[in-house]
Amino acid sequence: MSTVTLDKVKTIKTLNHIADSGLAVFEKDAYTIDNDSDNPDAIVARSYNMHEMEIGDNVKAISRAGAGVNNIPVDACTERGIVVFNTPGANANAVKELVITSLMASSRNLFSGVEWVRSLQDEGDQVPSLVEAGKKQLVGSEIKGKTLGVIGLGAVGALVANDALDLDMDVIGFDPFISVNTAWELSRNVGRAMTIEEVFATADYITVHVPLTNDTKDMFNAETFNVMKPGVHIFNFSRGGLVHEQDMAEALERGQVGKYITDFPNEHVLNMKNTVPIPHLGASTKESEENCAVMATRQVKDFLETGNIKNAVNFPDASIPYTGKSRVTAFHHNVPNMVARITTAISNNNLNIADMINRSRGDYAYTMVDIEDDVDEATISNLKEEMNGIQDIVSVRVI
Repeated sequence: MSTVTLDKVKTIKTLNHIADSGLAVFEKDAYTIDNDSDNPDAIVARSYNMHEMEIGDNVKAISRAGAGVNNIPVDACTERGIVVFNTPGANANAVKELVITSLMASSRNLFSGVEWVRSLQDEGDQVPSLVEAGKKQLVGSEIKGKTLGVIGLGAVGALVANDALDLDMDVIGFDPFISVNTAWELSRNVGRAMTIEEVFATADYITVHVPLTNDTKDMFNAETFNVMKPGVHIFNFSRGGLVHEQDMAEALERGQVGKYITDFPNEHVLNMKNTVPIPHLGASTKESEENCAVMATRQVKDFLETGNIKNAVNFPDASIPYTGKSRVTAFHHNVPNMVARITTAISNNNLNIADMINRSRGDYAYTMVDIEDDVDEATISNLKEEMNGIQDIVSVRVI
């Protein structure tokens, strides 16, 4: 059954620590931050697992201060007409810096070298001579002139590729779904791989920046490892599930993979040979947390106040300037004649349409209609009743 609401009081619930700079987006006279609320207007979260959480009927939006939304029941939210936002690019620089740092440090055996030196702490005056004698075992490689393969040329991947070029590396990238904006930002000196196998076969280092889906799960496995150069270094700052861990352990053991650097350690990873486990620090900078928080809260605020949508993972992006007059927004199944049914309901209430937009995404679509006239409460009530009777509508708001 469709639901229609007229927004007046707005309550925000946070499920993780959200930077103060983000919460400041919600003006105190218009919003209440109530983390004990069972039925807020919107939820802002980071990594909190929401799959077992009961989401109230009043929730209109959930915003993830980060890129991944695996912790949010997106499909269930879509069925209820709840928009789910993420913040692509807000933490891109932080992740990029850690990838580049790990690229150089692992190539020079910096991580294992520091660990080895610390093991000499009881050797007293012998430490300097032991260091000089033992450093031969830690001879590394320079990255200059080597080939970096970048799988996924989104916000992070494009930054990594461009910076690697500045370090005099050869860079080859693969992304069949590269966006126009990213293509403009990507250096033309990044080589284009037509297949992912081309990256596997030619790169000395491979970094992956794609979401975890049914298609990408275990994309690094025994079969793909065998295509790669012996001794390849693999960097995973995206999702642990992209790598088949048993296959990775075996590839590391026989030297087919030289090193595996991952931001997603677990017990199995800690027992692998030649692995650098990083405690999920990819986006853990003050700047990144603030960027993500501000972006997440601004998107929620704009949606609650105007109905405009940007960076949703389940709704289409849609935006028209908000005039301050009444606006009807409808999230509905992407079926024929929906726009006609919506506009008919509006005209049946003797209202003129000033502007409108309709955008689709897969099986669903989103329509916004601006009303030219001032609308009284009685008319809004009648409009709500008629909108409720439209088949295939999931949720409707009157702003």
